[in-house]
Order: sequence, then C-alpha cells, then structure tokens
Amino acid sequence: MDRRRCCVRLSVQPSRGLVDEKFWVLVQNAPPGAQLTIQALHRCEGGHNWEAFAHYVTDASGTVNASEDPSLGGTYCGVEPMGLLWSLRPVPGSKPGLRLRKMNVQTPMEVTISVYQGHQTQGFVDQLASQLVERWYMAPGVRRIPITEQSLSATLFLPSGPGPFPGVLDLWGGGGQLVEYRAALLASHGFAALALNYLTPKITMETGKMVDNQYFETAYRVLQQHPQVLSSCIAMLGLSFGTSMTLKMAVYSQVMKLRCAVCVSGSHVQPVDGSLEEIFVYFAKNAPKTRFNEENQVIWRDLLLPIPSDPALKVDVGRLRCPVLMVVGEDDQNWPSSESAQDMKAMMERAGNSHLLTILSYPNTGHLIEPPYTPYSQASSFKTVNQHEKVMALWGGEPVSHSRAQEDAWRKTLAFLRENLHGNTNCDIASSAGM
Repeated sequence: MDRRRCCVRLSVQPSRGLVDEKFWVLVQNAPPGAQLTIQALHRCEGGHNWEAFAHYVTDASGTVNASEDPSLGGTYCGVEPMGLLWSLRPVPGSKPGLRLRKMNVQTPMEVTISVYQGHQTQGFVDQLASQLVERWYMAPGVRRIPITEQSLSATLFLPSGPGPFPGVLDLWGGGGQLVEYRAALLASHGFAALALNYLTPKITMETGKMVDNQYFETAYRVLQQHPQVLSSCIAMLGLSFGTSMTLKMAVYSQVMKLRCAVCVSGSHVQPVDGSLEEIFVYFAKNAPKTRFNEENQVIWRDLLLPIPSDPALKVDVGRLRCPVLMVVGEDDQNWPSSESAQDMKAMMERAGNSHLLTILSYPNTGHLIEPPYTPYSQASSFKTVNQHEKVMALWGGEPVSHSRAQEDAWRKTLAFLRENLHGNTNCDIASSAGM
C-alpha cells in the first residue's frame, strides 16, 4: 500500500447537497484486495463529535464503491449507500443521551469523509485521502423569515421563486422550542412551510400560560394570508404531540380548512374539550403507567393504553373531511402510535370516511421518524415542557429498519403532500431548487 497511498483518490458526489439527497462515495487507485476503512466525522453545533465508519476490501481494479460494495464491519454492515450518515454516533467517551439535530439551518451540516489504510475501529491513523461534504436543509434561494406578529413564535420558509406556493404548518412534539429543520427542507421541495413553537413561545414564557386553539388558527391565517402562499392549499404536519394538535385542529377548528394532514408517531387520544394544559394534566394522571427498562430509560407508551372507548377522550376522526397520512413505527416506545392508528382506522370505517386514511406502518421502527439519513437514536436525553428535569427517553427501533423507514416515509410524505396540495388546479407547486 505504501507505494500507492499518495495516489489513492476519494470522490464524494455531490459534495454539496440537501440532507435527503443520496451521495456516492468512490475510492480509486488503491491496490487490489486492500483493506480500507471509510470514516465519516461530524462536529455538531453543540461541540460534540459524531462518527461512522465501515470496512471495505478493494476489487481487482483497486476500487471501492460504497453504493454497491458491502461493508464488512464498522457502524453498519452490508450494502448501505448512506450508512456513513444514518449510522453516525457520538465518538467513544461522549456524554450519554446525545441526539443530532440541526439548530442553525442557514449553515450546512459539514461531514468529513476519509479513507484509512486497514480495518480500523478507533484512533484512525494512516489517512489516505479525505473530502469535506456539505449537507443542507435550505436549498439555494429558500428564504427564512422570522414571524413574531400576533404573538406568534414561528419561522416561515419560502421556496425559491415568486410562487405562490402551497403551505404546510409544521408542529414538533412535547419538548417545545422552535424547531426549523424539517420546515426548511419542505421549502426546499417547493412548500411554504411555517415552523411553529406552540409549547414554549414567547407569550407563554412571559405570561406563564399555555396557548389556546386560537394560537394555531392565528398561525394558519398568517400562512394563508401571505401573498406567496396559495390560501386554499394548506396542510398540517405534526410529529408526536404535534399529531395531537394536528388532529384536533383538523376536526374541530372552524377556521382551519386543511387540504390534508400528516401525522407522525402520534395519537388521537386526548380530552377533546381540554386545553393544552388540561391535555398535559390528563397525561400526568397516567404517570403511574410509566415504565423503565433495564438501562433506566423511560417508556411512556403505556400512558395512553389501553386506547379508551370514551368518545370524550379521543378526537372524533370520523368527522375528518381531509386526507390524513399516519406514519407509525411498530416499535415506538414513546407513544402507542400503532395502536392509535388502528383505532382511528376502526373509527373511520364505522363513520364511512376510512377512504381518507392512509397508514404507513414500519416494523422495528421507533418514535423519531425524521427526514432521510438522520442518525438513528434509540434513546436520548429529553425533557417535556411540564418536566423539571431531563430523563433518558427510550424511542425504540432498530438502526437499519428505522433508517429504511425514514427514507420511505419521507418520500411518501412528499408524494402525499404533492398529490393533495397539487391535485387541485389552484394548487400549482413550483419546482424545488437544486443544489
């Protein structure tokens, strides 16, 4: 290897792309049959280092194509074209409970891809080549607009071009905060997306009171009335507790006329006449059902089980009048999302509107079903807005299956949004910008 180490070539294409875009890693000009390690290294905004690596053997031409050749060991095995991203994990010695999330979407996620001699698992010496790769949530031309009017805490992302564009109101879960990266990625695919902080907005921090339904309706109106948004073509997307609010507003709001809704890893179970605060009180009453595994990780899924039969304790999805996509992981340890989806299906079959429901159910998949190639997190440190301290929450799932689910669900989510927001002749989506 020494004679040819200076001539080993590494190519990663594209070197600059969206986070949900595949890349190709190609190593050339190494000796035939050489053992190589390909490593991905990322330093997150919190200052923690994340790594993934895989062991390969070059073919007769001295080449490794990570999109076609099997990894023989490392953080993933087999043919996994994007394994260097979805298998990223904190380097040994890191603090426990880390989860990789992009906070500043106006900068890229930078990943250094390197090739090393031999099959290495730590230390990583004898580097042969390296290349820096940029992964973006915001495509060129996407605009980020902070929204503070009418007491909202939100960020609007507009696609490149004049529009108008169909809109998506984007809600995250029980951890609160303003989470922007999914909305930024939606805008990169042609949707005007409004990321909404509804659990810890400025108004709640100032008054100590949780927002009411009018807050969500105000966000809807702000999105609807924007001159670059198609007012009759708006969807809602919620993950985890965001699903609770998405279903509630889709059924009961007289203001929000949604074209469709996407619900990821959530449930329809809640006191339907309750405020946000009363919903959390309802959950807290079931706190004795909380379980812990052998690693003292919290399992919350039983808090809503068994699915109640009392109609006052679940959204009447039989009244839904827009298509709904339910995305569930069958190993979700945080919410009973699979059981909830099946109960919703039964309710809608009785009501005669089950044709509006599509369920994507993924085996060996946990709670955090995120955009493609997001590093898998089986458990992480977490604090809901009504907790005083962080716990280690068990999300569930298995790395390979969960990664496959994220890729499939995102592709089908985009297709669902396009079909239902673009199917109307008044909903004409502009093409997304490339990198």
